[in-house]
Amino acid sequence: MTEHNPNFREDVQGFLAMVNSLPAPDALVPEEQRIGYLAMKQMIEADPRDLAVIRDLTCPGPAGDIPVRFYDVRAERGPSPAIVFFHGGGFVIGDLDTHNALCTELSAQLDLPVLAVHYRLAPEHPFPAAPDDCEAAARWLAGSPAELDRTITGLVTIGGSAGGNLATVVARALCDKPAAAPMLLQVLLYPCTDESQDGSMETFAEKHLLTRVVMDWFYSHYKPESGHPRAFPLYASAEGMCPSIVVTAGLDVLQDQGRRIAEKLVAAGVDTLYLHMAGLTHDFSTTRKALPSAAAATDKVIAAMKLMLMKV
Repeated sequence: MTEHNPNFREDVQGFLAMVNSLPAPDALVPEEQRIGYLAMKQMIEADPRDLAVIRDLTCPGPAGDIPVRFYDVRAERGPSPAIVFFHGGGFVIGDLDTHNALCTELSAQLDLPVLAVHYRLAPEHPFPAAPDDCEAAARWLAGSPAELDRTITGLVTIGGSAGGNLATVVARALCDKPAAAPMLLQVLLYPCTDESQDGSMETFAEKHLLTRVVMDWFYSHYKPESGHPRAFPLYASAEGMCPSIVVTAGLDVLQDQGRRIAEKLVAAGVDTLYLHMAGLTHDFSTTRKALPSAAAATDKVIAAMKLMLMKV
């Protein structure tokens, strides 16, 4: 990368230089990567917002209780939509703590309750454990469970990377077989959607935060079924999907995968807003302390969510 490369924002260029200067691990071990991912988020992500309600709970799932965390900027509220959030991390790493600050930001800025879901992770629990847990949690939330003391009138699914994959898989399932509250909006942040190995996967394969080697490592543990629409949602029908926001980052191996699912939604006549954040890396919405431009881009996504929710 050159000193004045126009494809890189100035803060991103410095951030990547720092990341790329770190020694590579001798081997990728799931438990070590989980610890490292959390430690990295604590350094580069914005501080969490103070909210009236932040409560750890569980909800019933297909293989036992699923850990969830409930957020609300208000101590009490009348009937309202709710956001169900699925964390990223390649289906292998990530948890309720790695994306805690972003969930507080969503609740504070959107004035809505948020339920974050810690689905089962691979390699201990390969595909389809993650989408099965996420769908179960979304249906539970839609039923206005007594533990939340809220009447839920509709759902917004959102997640980044693997979480973006899960957000659209769950939205598809709830559009096909509606839950107790309807799907209102899906928000896919730099999602992984297909099995492609070309295009942006080649262009940004190295030295742009998320690498092709790491993506291959994630999938080697997740073991998604080739061609399965709950593993690779580009294979799913887009007909009748809820309104959608798709966000891609300009320096991301998954850029083309996000663009393709946006194109498919538009071709199917789905009300779709596509946002491309040029010059930003994968996972920018959880690098807001390190990257002022990422914080600004995240605010743009949240503003777009407000706009789309005004129409439902």
